[in-house]
Amino acid sequence: MKSWLDFFELVKEKPYWNNMVIFWNEEYKNKTIYPTRENIFNSFKLVPLDKLKIVIIGQDPYHEPNQAMGLAFSVPLTSILPPSLKNIYKELQLEYGLDNGNNGDLTYLSNQGVFLINTILTVEEHKALSHNIKEYDLFFKDFLRYLDDVDAPIVFMLWGNHAKSFLPLLNNRHHLILQSAHPSPFSAYNGFFGCNHFTKANDYLVANGMAMNFDDLKLTQTYFKNEERRDPTETELKVLDTYWSDHC
Repeated sequence: MKSWLDFFELVKEKPYWNNMVIFWNEEYKNKTIYPTRENIFNSFKLVPLDKLKIVIIGQDPYHEPNQAMGLAFSVPLTSILPPSLKNIYKELQLEYGLDNGNNGDLTYLSNQGVFLINTILTVEEHKALSHNIKEYDLFFKDFLRYLDDVDAPIVFMLWGNHAKSFLPLLNNRHHLILQSAHPSPFSAYNGFFGCNHFTKANDYLVANGMAMNFDDLKLTQTYFKNEERRDPTETELKVLDTYWSDHC
Protein backbone atom coordinates (compact mmCIF):
# COMPACT_ATOMS: atom_id res chain seq x y z
CA MET A 1 0.00 0.00 0.00
CA LYS A 2 1.42 3.35 -1.05
CA SER A 3 1.55 6.21 1.47
CA TRP A 4 2.71 9.79 1.70
CA LEU A 5 5.50 8.71 4.00
CA ASP A 6 6.79 6.42 1.26
CA PHE A 7 6.44 9.25 -1.24
CA PHE A 8 8.49 11.64 0.88
CA GLU A 9 11.14 9.03 1.49
CA LEU A 10 11.49 8.79 -2.29
CA VAL A 11 11.63 12.51 -2.99
CA LYS A 12 14.06 13.16 -0.14
CA GLU A 13 16.58 11.17 -2.16
CA LYS A 14 16.21 13.49 -5.14
CA PRO A 15 18.78 16.29 -5.63
CA TYR A 16 16.04 18.91 -5.80
CA TRP A 17 14.90 18.15 -2.25
CA ASN A 18 18.07 19.50 -0.63
CA ASN A 19 17.83 22.54 -2.88
CA MET A 20 14.29 23.15 -1.64
CA VAL A 21 15.34 22.91 2.00
CA ILE A 22 18.19 25.38 1.41
CA PHE A 23 15.75 27.67 -0.39
CA TRP A 24 13.25 27.53 2.49
CA ASN A 25 15.96 28.20 5.07
CA GLU A 26 17.02 31.37 3.29
CA GLU A 27 13.59 32.65 2.29
CA TYR A 28 11.84 32.11 5.62
CA LYS A 29 14.80 33.58 7.49
CA ASN A 30 14.96 36.84 5.58
CA LYS A 31 11.50 37.47 4.10
CA THR A 32 7.79 37.08 4.74
CA ILE A 33 6.78 33.89 2.98
CA TYR A 34 3.38 32.25 2.59
CA PRO A 35 2.08 29.84 3.69
CA THR A 36 3.80 29.40 7.05
CA ARG A 37 6.57 26.86 6.84
CA GLU A 38 4.68 24.25 8.84
CA ASN A 39 1.78 24.48 6.37
CA ILE A 40 3.71 23.91 3.15
CA PHE A 41 2.46 20.32 3.06
CA ASN A 42 -0.92 20.93 4.63
CA SER A 43 -2.79 18.87 2.04
CA PHE A 44 -0.57 15.88 2.69
CA LYS A 45 -1.35 16.14 6.39
CA LEU A 46 -5.10 16.47 5.94
CA VAL A 47 -5.69 13.88 3.23
CA PRO A 48 -4.17 10.41 3.76
CA LEU A 49 -3.39 8.74 0.45
CA ASP A 50 -5.83 5.91 1.08
CA LYS A 51 -8.62 8.47 1.63
CA LEU A 52 -7.86 10.60 -1.41
CA LYS A 53 -10.76 11.02 -3.86
CA ILE A 54 -10.22 14.26 -5.78
CA VAL A 55 -7.16 16.33 -6.71
CA ILE A 56 -7.67 20.03 -7.53
CA ILE A 57 -4.59 21.76 -8.91
CA GLY A 58 -3.84 25.41 -8.28
CA GLN A 59 -0.74 27.36 -9.29
CA ASP A 60 0.52 29.97 -6.82
CA PRO A 61 -0.32 30.45 -3.11
CA TYR A 62 -2.08 33.66 -2.16
CA HIS A 63 0.57 36.30 -1.57
CA GLU A 64 -1.24 38.71 0.77
CA PRO A 65 -1.43 38.41 4.59
CA ASN A 66 -3.90 36.05 6.25
CA GLN A 67 -4.72 34.12 3.11
CA ALA A 68 -2.45 31.19 2.21
CA MET A 69 -2.93 28.09 4.34
CA GLY A 70 -1.27 25.37 2.29
CA LEU A 71 -4.50 24.39 0.51
CA ALA A 72 -5.03 25.60 -3.04
CA PHE A 73 -7.85 28.17 -3.34
CA SER A 74 -8.56 28.04 0.43
CA VAL A 75 -8.32 30.93 2.90
CA PRO A 76 -8.85 31.05 6.70
CA LEU A 77 -12.28 31.70 8.15
CA THR A 78 -11.60 35.38 8.79
CA SER A 79 -10.37 36.20 5.26
CA ILE A 80 -12.33 37.83 2.46
CA LEU A 81 -13.15 35.37 -0.32
CA PRO A 82 -10.72 35.68 -3.26
CA PRO A 83 -12.36 36.03 -6.70
CA SER A 84 -11.51 32.52 -7.92
CA LEU A 85 -12.92 30.95 -4.78
CA LYS A 86 -16.09 33.00 -5.16
CA ASN A 87 -16.51 31.49 -8.62
CA ILE A 88 -15.85 27.97 -7.32
CA TYR A 89 -18.66 28.57 -4.83
CA LYS A 90 -20.89 29.85 -7.64
CA GLU A 91 -20.32 26.62 -9.55
CA LEU A 92 -21.10 24.56 -6.44
CA GLN A 93 -24.29 26.56 -6.07
CA LEU A 94 -25.21 25.93 -9.71
CA GLU A 95 -24.66 22.20 -9.30
CA TYR A 96 -25.86 21.53 -5.75
CA GLY A 97 -27.63 24.65 -4.54
CA LEU A 98 -24.99 25.20 -1.88
CA ASP A 99 -24.78 28.60 -0.21
CA ASN A 100 -21.25 28.71 1.18
CA GLY A 101 -21.53 32.19 2.65
CA ASN A 102 -18.26 33.90 3.54
CA ASN A 103 -16.36 30.88 4.80
CA GLY A 104 -13.39 30.35 2.51
CA ASP A 105 -11.76 27.61 4.58
CA LEU A 106 -11.82 24.49 2.41
CA THR A 107 -10.56 22.19 5.14
CA TYR A 108 -14.03 20.63 5.11
CA LEU A 109 -13.32 19.44 1.57
CA SER A 110 -9.93 18.07 2.56
CA ASN A 111 -11.63 16.12 5.34
CA GLN A 112 -13.71 14.45 2.63
CA GLY A 113 -10.67 13.46 0.58
CA VAL A 114 -10.19 16.48 -1.69
CA PHE A 115 -6.48 17.21 -2.18
CA LEU A 116 -5.93 20.93 -2.84
CA ILE A 117 -2.40 21.55 -4.06
CA ASN A 118 -0.57 24.41 -5.72
CA THR A 119 2.17 23.52 -8.18
CA ILE A 120 4.24 26.31 -6.61
CA LEU A 121 4.40 25.59 -2.90
CA THR A 122 5.36 29.00 -1.49
CA VAL A 123 5.40 32.68 -2.38
CA GLU A 124 6.96 35.89 -1.10
CA GLU A 125 4.57 38.44 0.35
CA HIS A 126 3.06 40.78 -2.27
CA LYS A 127 4.98 39.05 -5.11
CA ALA A 128 2.91 36.64 -7.19
CA LEU A 129 4.87 33.80 -8.79
CA SER A 130 8.03 34.92 -6.98
CA HIS A 131 8.84 31.29 -6.06
CA ASN A 132 8.35 29.78 -9.49
CA ILE A 133 11.45 27.61 -9.14
CA LYS A 134 12.34 24.45 -11.04
CA GLU A 135 12.55 22.42 -7.82
CA TYR A 136 8.83 22.88 -7.19
CA ASP A 137 8.07 21.80 -10.73
CA LEU A 138 10.14 18.64 -10.28
CA PHE A 139 8.47 17.90 -6.95
CA PHE A 140 4.98 18.36 -8.37
CA LYS A 141 5.68 16.14 -11.35
CA ASP A 142 6.95 13.41 -9.02
CA PHE A 143 3.76 13.85 -6.98
CA LEU A 144 1.62 13.28 -10.09
CA ARG A 145 3.70 10.31 -11.21
CA TYR A 146 3.31 8.76 -7.77
CA LEU A 147 -0.46 9.17 -7.91
CA ASP A 148 -0.59 7.85 -11.45
CA ASP A 149 0.66 4.52 -10.10
CA VAL A 150 -2.20 4.30 -7.60
CA ASP A 151 -4.85 1.94 -8.98
CA ALA A 152 -7.76 3.45 -7.11
CA PRO A 153 -10.53 5.79 -8.30
CA ILE A 154 -9.15 9.35 -8.25
CA VAL A 155 -10.61 12.40 -9.96
CA PHE A 156 -8.25 15.12 -11.22
CA MET A 157 -9.73 18.57 -11.86
CA LEU A 158 -7.53 20.55 -14.24
CA TRP A 159 -8.69 24.16 -14.30
CA GLY A 160 -6.91 26.44 -16.76
CA ASN A 161 -3.98 25.97 -19.11
CA HIS A 162 -1.38 25.69 -16.36
CA ALA A 163 -3.12 22.72 -14.74
CA LYS A 164 -3.86 21.17 -18.14
CA SER A 165 -0.15 21.25 -19.01
CA PHE A 166 0.34 18.31 -16.61
CA LEU A 167 -2.15 16.10 -18.45
CA PRO A 168 0.60 13.98 -20.12
CA LEU A 169 1.59 12.69 -16.67
CA LEU A 170 -1.89 11.31 -15.97
CA ASN A 171 -2.43 8.00 -17.75
CA ASN A 172 -4.04 5.64 -15.24
CA ARG A 173 -7.26 4.12 -16.62
CA HIS A 174 -8.73 4.01 -13.10
CA HIS A 175 -8.63 7.82 -12.86
CA LEU A 176 -11.06 10.42 -14.18
CA ILE A 177 -9.57 13.58 -15.72
CA LEU A 178 -11.81 16.66 -15.88
CA GLN A 179 -10.70 19.80 -17.71
CA SER A 180 -12.15 23.29 -17.88
CA ALA A 181 -11.28 26.96 -17.90
CA HIS A 182 -9.85 28.44 -14.70
CA PRO A 183 -12.32 29.88 -12.15
CA SER A 184 -10.58 33.24 -12.34
CA PRO A 185 -12.95 36.12 -13.25
CA PHE A 186 -10.95 36.48 -16.45
CA SER A 187 -11.90 33.01 -17.69
CA ALA A 188 -14.73 31.56 -15.60
CA TYR A 189 -17.34 32.42 -18.24
CA ASN A 190 -15.25 30.67 -20.91
CA GLY A 191 -15.96 27.18 -19.66
CA PHE A 192 -15.69 26.97 -15.89
CA PHE A 193 -19.25 27.93 -15.09
CA GLY A 194 -21.44 25.02 -16.09
CA CYS A 195 -18.55 22.54 -16.27
CA ASN A 196 -20.37 20.36 -13.70
CA HIS A 197 -17.08 19.00 -12.42
CA PHE A 198 -18.36 18.41 -8.91
CA THR A 199 -21.38 16.47 -10.17
CA LYS A 200 -19.27 14.46 -12.61
CA ALA A 201 -16.72 13.71 -9.91
CA ASN A 202 -19.38 12.57 -7.48
CA ASP A 203 -21.08 10.39 -10.12
CA TYR A 204 -17.74 8.74 -10.88
CA LEU A 205 -16.98 8.18 -7.21
CA VAL A 206 -20.44 6.75 -6.55
CA ALA A 207 -20.00 4.35 -9.47
CA ASN A 208 -16.80 3.17 -7.78
CA GLY A 209 -18.29 2.74 -4.32
CA MET A 210 -17.27 6.18 -3.01
CA ALA A 211 -18.92 9.57 -2.78
CA MET A 212 -18.67 13.16 -1.65
CA ASN A 213 -21.40 13.85 0.91
CA PHE A 214 -22.54 17.29 -0.17
CA ASP A 215 -25.50 17.27 2.20
CA ASP A 216 -23.15 17.09 5.16
CA LEU A 217 -20.99 19.78 3.60
CA LYS A 218 -24.00 22.05 3.28
CA LEU A 219 -24.79 21.64 6.98
CA THR A 220 -21.17 22.39 7.87
CA GLN A 221 -21.10 25.49 5.72
CA THR A 222 -24.43 26.74 7.06
CA TYR A 223 -23.03 26.50 10.58
CA PHE A 224 -19.95 28.54 9.76
CA LYS A 225 -21.94 31.02 7.70
CA ASN A 226 -24.25 31.80 10.61
CA GLU A 227 -21.45 32.03 13.17
CA GLU A 228 -20.07 35.45 14.05
CA ARG A 229 -16.82 36.06 12.25
CA ARG A 230 -13.94 35.07 14.53
CA ASP A 231 -10.27 34.23 14.59
CA PRO A 232 -9.49 30.56 13.96
CA THR A 233 -8.92 28.62 17.16
CA GLU A 234 -5.55 27.16 17.99
CA THR A 235 -6.98 23.70 17.40
CA GLU A 236 -8.18 24.63 13.91
CA LEU A 237 -4.79 25.86 12.77
CA LYS A 238 -2.33 23.80 14.81
CA VAL A 239 -0.19 21.28 12.97
CA LEU A 240 -1.18 18.03 14.62
CA ASP A 241 1.23 15.71 12.95
CA THR A 242 4.75 16.73 13.97
CA TYR A 243 6.25 14.32 11.46
CA TRP A 244 5.74 16.84 8.68
CA SER A 245 7.91 19.43 10.33
CA ASP A 246 10.84 17.06 9.85
CA HIS A 247 10.45 17.32 6.08
CA CYS A 248 10.80 21.08 5.79
